[in-house]
Amino acid sequence: MTEQQSSTWVRDQYQKVAKFLAEKGVIIDSVMLEQSRVMEPVLTVWKVKAIDGKQYWAIGGDLPSDVAPASVADDARAVLKHFALHWQMKAENLLRADNPDQTQQDFANLLISRAEGLYDFSERAELWETA
Repeated sequence: MTEQQSSTWVRDQYQKVAKFLAEKGVIIDSVMLEQSRVMEPVLTVWKVKAIDGKQYWAIGGDLPSDVAPASVADDARAVLKHFALHWQMKAENLLRADNPDQTQQDFANLLISRAEGLYDFSERAELWETA
């Protein structure tokens, strides 16, 4: 990825997450860049402060966007584990529903796949080493 492509990808992912948060009633005031992570071209993890002062973790990229209160994890690595577990449980609930339709089954399978990917990212020590 060129520097221009990288910059465009990060901007696009931020805009998608900001839109997702706005749809959930969370308007971003600022991003805590030092705690956020970009793992292009797959994943972004943003720690944000909303205009009401509350803080959140939000993820986006080649996976469903999601949000959680900042209190669920101390850092980006831990929040990936949080979302991985949360998505596994959500998928399990979808698949256990009475006669899940194909769309529900497909979404559950997507959640499982992405949850496994998030957990793998969280376990890769080289991604989390600081310079």
